[in-house]
Amino acid sequence: MTKITLLLGVFFCSFSVIMGAFGAHALKDNLSEYSMTVYNKAVLYQMFHALGIILISILNQIFGTNELNLCSWLFIVGIILFSGSLFVLSITGIKWLGAITPMGGILFIVGWIVLFFKILKLQVL
Repeated sequence: MTKITLLLGVFFCSFSVIMGAFGAHALKDNLSEYSMTVYNKAVLYQMFHALGIILISILNQIFGTNELNLCSWLFIVGIILFSGSLFVLSITGIKWLGAITPMGGILFIVGWIVLFFKILKLQVL
């Protein structure tokens, strides 16, 4: 399981770079300033949480556990809901997608809180 989440973390990091470059070059003249801000927020949060997934995978290896995988999955679904909805919203202007974004944000917050308490409970080597 740790290898899968590690690979997903790396995938989302690379996808952040791809989407950032796409936004900077292909969309810069096609999106309003507001839409570009929304788009860039999606890229930023995706990268932060992709790095979080990688960190969690490394911590699982260090502590010899899979206890932290729940946090990775919260981040993965959060990326899909938060960043995914913002990418589509900024490009298409479909406003109802804005209702999905907070669900992804909540998953990010829950993921960080769960990670805190799971690490607190782990036995340090």
